[in-house]
Amino acid sequence: MLELLLKYAKDHGLEVEPGFKPKEVRWAIVCDDDGRFPDVIELGDTEQKRNPGETFQRCPDLKQSELIAGGITRSHFLVETAEVVALYGENASDLKAIAKHTYFIKLLRDASVALPQLAAVATMLEDDRAVEGIGKRLESHRARPADKVTFKIGDAFPLNASTWHDWWRKFRKGLVRETPKTKKRKAGSASVMRCFATGELAEPLKRHWKIEGLGDVGGAKAGDVLIGFDKDAFRSYGLEGSLNAAVSELSAAAYRAALNDLIKKHGRKLAGAKVVHWFREHVPPEDDPLPWLEQEQPEEQELNAQQRARRLLESIRTGQREDLARNYFYTVTLSGQAGRVMVRDWMEGQFEELVQNINRWLDDVQVAHFFDRSRVAVYPGIERIITCLLRLRKPRQDYGDWIKPVGSERVALWHAAVRGAPIPFPVIPRLVALHKAYVLSGGLEKLEEVHRRKRDRAFHLEVSLLHTRMALMKAYHVRKGTTKGGNAMTPYLNEEHPHPAYQCGRLMAVLAQLQRRALGDVGAGIVQRYYAAASSTPALVLGRLTRTSQFHLNKLEPGLAHRYEQRIASIWGRIKDNIPRTLDLEEQSLFALGYYQQMADMRTKKSGNTAQAKEDNNE
Repeated sequence: MLELLLKYAKDHGLEVEPGFKPKEVRWAIVCDDDGRFPDVIELGDTEQKRNPGETFQRCPDLKQSELIAGGITRSHFLVETAEVVALYGENASDLKAIAKHTYFIKLLRDASVALPQLAAVATMLEDDRAVEGIGKRLESHRARPADKVTFKIGDAFPLNASTWHDWWRKFRKGLVRETPKTKKRKAGSASVMRCFATGELAEPLKRHWKIEGLGDVGGAKAGDVLIGFDKDAFRSYGLEGSLNAAVSELSAAAYRAALNDLIKKHGRKLAGAKVVHWFREHVPPEDDPLPWLEQEQPEEQELNAQQRARRLLESIRTGQREDLARNYFYTVTLSGQAGRVMVRDWMEGQFEELVQNINRWLDDVQVAHFFDRSRVAVYPGIERIITCLLRLRKPRQDYGDWIKPVGSERVALWHAAVRGAPIPFPVIPRLVALHKAYVLSGGLEKLEEVHRRKRDRAFHLEVSLLHTRMALMKAYHVRKGTTKGGNAMTPYLNEEHPHPAYQCGRLMAVLAQLQRRALGDVGAGIVQRYYAAASSTPALVLGRLTRTSQFHLNKLEPGLAHRYEQRIASIWGRIKDNIPRTLDLEEQSLFALGYYQQMADMRTKKSGNTAQAKEDNNE
């Protein structure tokens, strides 16, 4: 992985020199060449709700070990927080903040030998009234103490100048000499080792730079270390820090730059982790198929994504896109824990294989819309497909705590979508239990009532969750192949499905609908009373319910009663004498699919305006 990250950094022209890195800066303190302060301005897209500021590609940067080398409290150079630069915020009077502020001014004075204008900036920051004025302007802009701040002298940013670069390089080398531990090398350490990233002999870096952007998936705000050893059990031959996985300083800077860039530009949350991906050769954004997996899309976009996947696959196979046929993809799933980067998963493969698998995934998770059998449900996105295995999140429940139980399923379902792998069996017990509880609570009937009256955001989320669970059940059986009739699964009702469990689910749906049609709302109907038993021991329940249905048929007008009799007889004709005594969990999921697809088929009318369609629509 390190070698590929180094190639990514080189191919994308990223800043990889140690001591430099791109930084997002939100505010600029404006002053003239004499250090007179007139204003503070906001950088970046000021219309953006969460404006991160402007990105400067070549900013000075120190590792944590360099910031504390020699026991001295240091600050960064040219870019620091508003708290440090202007003593702004509640903690500005702390001794540590004051020490950093003082050191920041010292750096400006020292660097003025290379960039003379910085001396005037240092003088300005030593003036209490000027610092107070800067703080008031920051407060008027509602800046946060942790926001990054730099300077604009006249019309130019010192950050964009190159005259201070050589001074900065010499300054960093001096920090190494200031560290007492470096005066005497410990036994067991090595001056030259084989670099894990390049395979070349090089002096290894003891402390690596931190990876940013994982704060929302368990990482620390200050960043997380990818390579580091802090326990005796992980150390060999007396090697400490990052030396057990030797990487040169330049390689460490390159992989850090690559990961930071990937997380910032392509990082997408996936059920408590973050997925980044890239390609060996450049792929235009419109031909990148991975975003199609990751978020819920409006119907027209979802259909367009499937069409584009099919067209893209066809163009590769016919030789029209040889550039893509020779390409490869890479994906890595990351999270943070206790200051460390956790690599949860890694995949790589041919681009053609990726498009083929995503196209298949989008097909496999298609399921009929519950309220409109003329179309399939909207694709919910891989995040919702994973989280549908959980109970609804409580209002104040921490997202990380909520998502923990499906950590292994997250990886398996991501592999199913990207690699075309089977869907693991453990999803079935979860889906069956959740769907059974939903049906027994009268959820489907309540959903239909809300559909007729008022469709709010909660309604659409509930419908989406119902669709997602049914889609995942259906995809499981499609991927299982011919086992237990899985090859007969389609998005819509399949009256010819060979498995009796599916037909038993259909029969339960027809009998429940017949009762509602004959008696109206009777409170706890046969669904609430018998669904659980019918889905696990159908032989004990369905025969008796079928006999009872004769009383319901007698309450309907003859034409409608005849159609119900035909439906019931047709389903029994499929079951014949094979009605199961018991159903295992896989078969219970087939029962649930049969029930759902039969209900969806009866809920809505097909196109046309026949009398039968009207009657069916009123059922």
